[in-house]
Amino acid sequence: PRVIGVKNSSMPTQDIQMWHDEDLLVFNGPDEQFISGLAMGATGGIGGTFAVMPELFLKVWGLFYAGKVAEAAAVQNDICRIIYKMCSAHGNLYAVVKAILKKHGCDIGSVRKPLPALIDSDLTVVDEASAMIDAAIAK
Repeated sequence: PRVIGVKNSSMPTQDIQMWHDEDLLVFNGPDEQFISGLAMGATGGIGGTFAVMPELFLKVWGLFYAGKVAEAAAVQNDICRIIYKMCSAHGNLYAVVKAILKKHGCDIGSVRKPLPALIDSDLTVVDEASAMIDAAIAK
């Protein structure tokens, strides 16, 4: 009775509907399916990549609730391509997130073990992902 909401990090979006049926606020977890979570009734999202591209997630949310689902899906596709690029690094996704944040003046260090840190060749991925974010925001 003290719980009013949950974050659903499972990949099946129907799980959001199950929690929603329990009269709880539900937040989508997997960033790659943010728009799908909204379609299933999620109130919003809590994501690991939100920090490097909040403008894009807010754009998806706003377009979705304005009934512009095709436009929201196009932004979601940009988000997914950025995430796939970030995941192409040797280091952990969150190491890439932290490196992108550092490029923008927010140095919060690297990931802790057992997560793998970035290696020198990952800096290209960081730069490419950062440029993809800037381009998607500029659209």
